[in-house]
Amino acid sequence: MKIIGLTGGIGSGKSTVLNLFKALGVETYVADIEAKKLMSTDLDLKKEICALFGNEAYLNNELNRAYIASVVFNNSDKLQELNSLVHPKVRAHFQNFIKNCNANLVIYEAAILFESGNHTMCDYIITVTADLEERLKRVSKRDGVTKQQVLERMNHQISDEFRIQNSNFVIKNNDLESTKTQVLTVFDLLQKMH
Repeated sequence: MKIIGLTGGIGSGKSTVLNLFKALGVETYVADIEAKKLMSTDLDLKKEICALFGNEAYLNNELNRAYIASVVFNNSDKLQELNSLVHPKVRAHFQNFIKNCNANLVIYEAAILFESGNHTMCDYIITVTADLEERLKRVSKRDGVTKQQVLERMNHQISDEFRIQNSNFVIKNNDLESTKTQVLTVFDLLQKMH
């Protein structure tokens, strides 16, 4: 089994690329979705998050994402503490996922693949990129925010240059037809690699 890390900055189109791989029959694991589930279901993790953020961290037993986002956006220490609670849980959950999976290829998709240290679990890494204007347009439309707000979020992420230098493959996701071709090429290469 090969574990393929899939990452990219905000608005690069990681989900589009992931869905194209899924359509080819590749098994996938989306770290952000699983992290959110764990923060709502893992009792130990919930206790630790409440200890860190207070009882406002949860509303009606659901993670109060807006409140937590407002705290961590301007407080990198709190964000690091939160990540140090969540990442080990996600890693353990993923290890369990691959134990029960008999696919040849598994894609582990994570926006913060390098920042979390989880790139070390991957045999190969794919970075998804797109032109800046395209990314700004996608995120403004998707999240109903200004381009300036998107740029602020981007400034909180590691650079595409860093991701690209530390990846085995890069998929430039500006238009769907070209992206489909690139995904097929990478898929074929991954099938042949040992």
